[in-house]
Amino acid sequence: MSDVAKKAGVALSTVSYAINGTRSISEETRQRVFAAMEELGFKPNALARGLASKRSHIIALLFPVIERGLGFTEMEFVTNATEAALTLGYNLVLWSSAMDTVELRALIQQELVDGVVVMEVHRHDERVKLLKEIGMPFTLIGRCDNNDGINFTDIDFHKTVFDAVKYLAELGHEKICFLNQSEQAYNEEYGPVWRTQTSFEQITSEFGMQTISRFCRSNTMAGYETMQELLDSHADLTAMVAMNERAIPGIIQAITDRGWRIPDDFSIIVIVSSERIAEMVIPNLTTSDSPSSEMGRLGVQSLIQMLEKENPVVQQELIPCHLVIRGSTAPKNILVH
Repeated sequence: MSDVAKKAGVALSTVSYAINGTRSISEETRQRVFAAMEELGFKPNALARGLASKRSHIIALLFPVIERGLGFTEMEFVTNATEAALTLGYNLVLWSSAMDTVELRALIQQELVDGVVVMEVHRHDERVKLLKEIGMPFTLIGRCDNNDGINFTDIDFHKTVFDAVKYLAELGHEKICFLNQSEQAYNEEYGPVWRTQTSFEQITSEFGMQTISRFCRSNTMAGYETMQELLDSHADLTAMVAMNERAIPGIIQAITDRGWRIPDDFSIIVIVSSERIAEMVIPNLTTSDSPSSEMGRLGVQSLIQMLEKENPVVQQELIPCHLVIRGSTAPKNILVH
């Protein structure tokens, strides 16, 4: 670094600022430093920097995706979290395995990361208890039942479900179904599955609607089989709210095989989804688009604020999905199926 500073005609600290982005310097000075680094073959060593500062400038995203895998909606979380970290001078690593608390403790105590962003949060999440016990800085994308003193950003699931049900009610639908994710996820009290199920039952009761709920694994065949069973047992069903985008191709196929048309005979709203998914289906799906990009960014920014500031303010934010009307919803068909 001393050689680079001499070559570029700047102070040693300026070289550090150019590399780390910890202070603002002019673009001309930055380019002069990088040119000197290139000419001298100098490459910053992240591990050496970590040893000197006792900080790795690496944060981890705990995102176990064993059951569903990474789809479009999940990738929006990851890519925006990564971009936010890089902008603030940190690297982000993705831990995608469903590790138990013993494995998590071992990884954290190696001090490879400065902090953790936790996703796929359950109502009583053992990872949160462990992170608090160890004293590792962390934030949640999601939330537990008890969030005292915990930074989180999460979807406002109640508002999201309310908007979808209200819209279908305004279209004249009186009997609708809620297609959730797997029953296992519900029994394990995975936050989104538990909260949407609870909200749907409460909201439809307030609207005085006839409702049916089904749990469904997150794949095409499960969607097909579940929809077949639903239509066999409830032929007067006219609409569905689904929080299971991977099951949608099977659901559409089951409706088509029955000779029905979307949206003339059956309306579908997919909540906590994305524009990309909506546009892959004909007709394009009406969706409640997930604020994935904003949540990924806010989760990382909140964590880094904890790492950088002496007395950070606890930040807790609920963001509703945005209902976008497309081609898969229409007024209830008055004809009997």
